This record gives sequence, structure tokens and C-alpha cells, in this order.
Amino acid sequence: MRLSDNLPLSTADTAAADTPTPAPADPALRAKAEAAAEKFEGFFIGEMLRQMRRASREFAGEDSIYKDRAGADMLDMTDTLLADTLAGQRAFGIADLILRQLLPTLTAPAADAPADAAPFKSGPPAVALDK
Repeated sequence: MRLSDNLPLSTADTAAADTPTPAPADPALRAKAEAAAEKFEGFFIGEMLRQMRRASREFAGEDSIYKDRAGADMLDMTDTLLADTLAGQRAFGIADLILRQLLPTLTAPAADAPADAAPFKSGPPAVALDK
């Protein structure tokens, strides 16, 4: 018996045999995944805004409005609200990337769909640059 007798005939056979076919996700799982991805994007944006505000305080002069701690709580609430709003619009696309990882069967474009059709909204359309 030769070693090649037990091997697949082509790499396509190997890829098909090694890759499990994911089962389609039910609507409840999809809704939970979308909510979690959106919350994570909101948390990420909020943390980025907090770090930017903290850096502004560090670099600001002594008489700057950024050094005043009186309105810091209100600014923190504003950062959280802005982060949640941006996450709801999926402005950064982080939630879309997470969903593509969690739900690959739902995010794969259909065979007859155009290549530029995206299953999820993710910010403004791309702009082609002239050479």
C-alpha cells in the first residue's frame, strides 16, 4: 500500500474535507450577536474618547477649560452618549467586523450579489483615488 492511496486527490478535496460547514444562525442568535457587537463598538469608542479627553487634560495649560474638573462628569456622560450614538450608526465598522467573524454564513455575499454590496451598513462609501 502506497502513502498516496490514502491522500485526497486535490487541494480542493482537502479544503472541503477540513472546513466544516457552519449551520445557519437563528434570528435570536443573530439579534444577540448584533447587540453584543454594537455594545462592544460603543465601549471601544467611549474608551477612545475618554483617553483623548484625558490626554487633553494632561497637555492643557493651567488656565485651560480642560483642567477644570467641575464639568468633567458631564463631559464623561457626553462621551458615553456620543459613543453609543456612533456605535448605533456603526460608524467605525467594528461591529460589522465582529459579526463577520461570529456569523460568517450570514455575512457572506450571495453569489448573484454585486461585489460592492455589503450585508451590513458600515460608514460612508469608499472613494476611489485618482492615480
